[in-house]
Amino acid sequence: MMNTIKQIAKNKCPNCNNGKVFKEGSFFLSFSFIKMHEYCSHCKFKFEKEPGYFFGAMFVNYALTVGEGIVTYLVAHQFFDKTFDLRIIPIISFVIMVLCFVNIRLSRMIWIYMFKNYSL
Repeated sequence: MMNTIKQIAKNKCPNCNNGKVFKEGSFFLSFSFIKMHEYCSHCKFKFEKEPGYFFGAMFVNYALTVGEGIVTYLVAHQFFDKTFDLRIIPIISFVIMVLCFVNIRLSRMIWIYMFKNYSL
């Protein structure tokens, strides 16, 4: 399990663990639209199995965003007197906006790894 998490964080191919899934060098610090390789450079594993394959990654992205929002709320409400202060909303929004580019890549990687043994 820990090996899989490391491979996801390193942007490695789910089949051979050598090739890169995304074209950018930095997985977490890229603020541009995602560019993926169509095939793995080492084992020729096809990342997008069919048109619309990454539609399901939107649900993973939603779960990541909700989780980040909850964690941000739990951390931020420690600094306010009231249980729910409206000043927390911009803080949560800021965190979600900053992490949106990471979430897109991470959700696609999780989706690929969830269905890595799926074959047509």
